[in-house]
Amino acid sequence: MPYASPAPARERAPLLPRGELQQRLDALARAHRVPGAQLVLDTGAETVALHTGVADTGTGEPFTEDTAVPVGSLTKPYTAALVMLLADDGDLDLDDPVAEHLPELRQLPEVTIRHLLGHTGGLPTGPDSDAAARTTATRYLSAVCTASDALFRPGTDFSYSNAGYVAAGRLVETVTGMPWHEAVRALLLEPFGAVPVFVDTTAPGRPVATGHALNAATGLARAVRQNLAPLEAPAGALLASAADLAALGAALVGRAKALPPDVAELMRRPQPGARPGALADGWGAGAALYRQDGRLWCGHDGNAMGTSCHLRADPDSGVVVAFTGNAGAATALWRELASELPELSGIRVPAAIDPVSAAGPVPLAEAEALAQCAGDYRNGSIRYRVESAGGGPATLSVDGDLPLPLRCYSDLSYDLLDPDTGRPEPGGRFHRDAATGRIDRVQVSGRTARRAAAD
Repeated sequence: MPYASPAPARERAPLLPRGELQQRLDALARAHRVPGAQLVLDTGAETVALHTGVADTGTGEPFTEDTAVPVGSLTKPYTAALVMLLADDGDLDLDDPVAEHLPELRQLPEVTIRHLLGHTGGLPTGPDSDAAARTTATRYLSAVCTASDALFRPGTDFSYSNAGYVAAGRLVETVTGMPWHEAVRALLLEPFGAVPVFVDTTAPGRPVATGHALNAATGLARAVRQNLAPLEAPAGALLASAADLAALGAALVGRAKALPPDVAELMRRPQPGARPGALADGWGAGAALYRQDGRLWCGHDGNAMGTSCHLRADPDSGVVVAFTGNAGAATALWRELASELPELSGIRVPAAIDPVSAAGPVPLAEAEALAQCAGDYRNGSIRYRVESAGGGPATLSVDGDLPLPLRCYSDLSYDLLDPDTGRPEPGGRFHRDAATGRIDRVQVSGRTARRAAAD
């Protein structure tokens, strides 16, 4: 059933069944072998905060409501909010070319601050954390933000980019004169009531969760170490609880003084050219957008090393849902839990994008798909290859990893097929150049790659 606006608290009994929700969170964590998880449902009039399991399988430390989890890319909306606050104060303009503030982007004079926040600047994703750890932010951006590596004309397409948020973090530092960690602490985290924790740091008295990976041989979860270069902090260094994420969600729907409602509205306003494909239904200036029952929710997903965290907020009803889990398998837990929330609580929340096949488009014949789409594509140092091995179906591989079969459709979108089950998962789309008619780009899980020149 659809979620109804609650009556004033003093006139009603609690609407959210805490006991049933707790039982399902406990059971699903066991079923998915996730050591620990948190869930917060906030209707604006009532909040239920739940937790289960342990923060670290090695120590057995219990998960609590306050346990901070590495949230990975869910750091990005905080960085975007900082930039938006600076724009609201008149310290910068969202349509300023980034190069006016950061000379490292001088080769890309058309990329604006708005493009950075909405991933529409055509920037590559950036090198991996090991490579990034060996350089400085200035050298990193100068090497990545080049005319030769640009993926498309700014504002015309979408490619999820950590480099764009490294640049956004540098903007914050340049304008405020504070390190990014201090700016996000002073301007957002403390006003939200959160005790700040970052990768490789601690906070007195605040428990921290460890990420976990499943050991295939033993079937047990083992702790893993976070691997993030210091310069990547604005893109992924934050640790937060589900309650902390729910506070951000409340701000995104206009229920927090730390983020003025008009600024929150700008963050979730759909950006031109932002077609994120498998990641979301749209993108704002810092927030992902998800369509559900004719309404557009906002939020983000974040995966660090061995964690999976999710935020959804509905501007129309004010409902906020936040989830954290300290294992990669928590993504599947989140999706199953979200599918049960309508029956358990009356809240329908968009958890994941459906595969293309759910819409019933016409599949392309394998031979036609290969003739149009086969080849090598590049996003910075990442290589994608579309080919057919031994005359079989079209496959996609990333940096030479195991090829995954894909199914292409007449609109040039495609699903990736699970090699074991054949189950489709949203993959992305190919892009045809309007002038030449040739396929010149492919988007893979939100990241766009440009067709590589023949060697």
